[in-house]
Amino acid sequence: MRKSLEEINGTVTYQRDAPAWKKVFFFLGPGALVAVGYMDPGNWITSMAGGAQYGYILLSVILMSSLAAMLLQSMSARLGIASGMDLAQVTRTMTSKKVAIVLWLLTEFAIMATDIAEVIGSAIALNLLFHIPLWLGVTLTVLDVFLLLGMIKLGFRKIEALVTVLVLTVFIIFVFEVYLSDPVWGDVFSGFLPQSSVVTQPGALYIALGIIGATIMPHNLYLNSSIVQSRNYGRQSDEEKREAIRYATIDSNVQLSLAFVVNCLLLILGAALFFGSGEALGGFYDLYDALSHSQVSTVIGGAVMSTLFAVALLASGQNSTITGTLAGQIIMEGFVHLKMAQWVRRLVTRVIAVMPVFFCLWLYGSSTEKIENLLIFTQVFLSLALPLSVIPLVIATNNPKIMGENFTNPRWVNIVAWGLAVILTVLNIYLIYATFGELI
Repeated sequence: MRKSLEEINGTVTYQRDAPAWKKVFFFLGPGALVAVGYMDPGNWITSMAGGAQYGYILLSVILMSSLAAMLLQSMSARLGIASGMDLAQVTRTMTSKKVAIVLWLLTEFAIMATDIAEVIGSAIALNLLFHIPLWLGVTLTVLDVFLLLGMIKLGFRKIEALVTVLVLTVFIIFVFEVYLSDPVWGDVFSGFLPQSSVVTQPGALYIALGIIGATIMPHNLYLNSSIVQSRNYGRQSDEEKREAIRYATIDSNVQLSLAFVVNCLLLILGAALFFGSGEALGGFYDLYDALSHSQVSTVIGGAVMSTLFAVALLASGQNSTITGTLAGQIIMEGFVHLKMAQWVRRLVTRVIAVMPVFFCLWLYGSSTEKIENLLIFTQVFLSLALPLSVIPLVIATNNPKIMGENFTNPRWVNIVAWGLAVILTVLNIYLIYATFGELI
């Protein structure tokens, strides 16, 4: 079988006799690309909307979904290293051609949903920074195809470094802005305790599932199982595979912990500025205006704070462009054995993604609320698609014929992972029932 992402597979040097701290450094990188998907514009809008509408109670959802993401991503890394295949390739071997095509299409829709979020986030950032009309900003996002191609030519390790710098930039900006927004920290910490109102309120459940979909992104499971194979570890030795799994898991958990903090900061910022104030929903424009005119302006200047927010939003949207393209290539090659030039694939998926955004702009004009609602819907769709990625992952990582006798999941991992799959499925069914019940 063809290697997953052949052009980068085994290309990053790994010194087997290096000290432990150096080995950790060699493996740092793939986790950053995975973490980018956990703090893209879709995460921003769902977390901010959750904070603005329901205060801090959805922090518990971010915590639980982040822990679930860490577990699932560690399983994804284990699968890639132990089997030498990515999740798409493994799923294809476990299913018929027709089932593989269906799963491929559904996963493609999930990637397109993510792409819509990136388009909207980038277009809004360009509008905030340079007053570029939304329709023109959406059009300009198509050109990031060439930006990505230029970055790929730099080498995979350099891409990882650049993404890490941008992630840290977003993190630092939001730590600073939350500090100046002066939230009620007692309420913040109590928000990490699970509350029944998250499930009993359909509106809160809708946002909660959007947070889950934005945090445990389906295509990221395919992505991580492939890019961990970029390291040149020993493919034949169980001992070296076990070591590679350990360091890949450390990388993933460190980066996802950073993403967890960023998502919490976004929700806290939305709650501190909007919850209980009677003001509009905490969308991108609302938050930008709040940062421009709130009390933070007396500390450092509202224009500076709001500009930093827009810069972080643009960086987030462009960061996610890289991971979406790589994940799309992985699932296309893995499910249907179709290889396509990256610039062609990127152009096609981006053009498809801008269509619903253009339609929304044509239908609602300059209504930013409608555009941001479309972005929230894309994250809920990701949650609906999630079980279709989680279930094959759990089955595959528990199969000794795929993983080898020494690398299958521990019993407790299987129990927790199956529990996650069942809970996600039940919550999605409930959400669909509640939504259609309101419409009827």
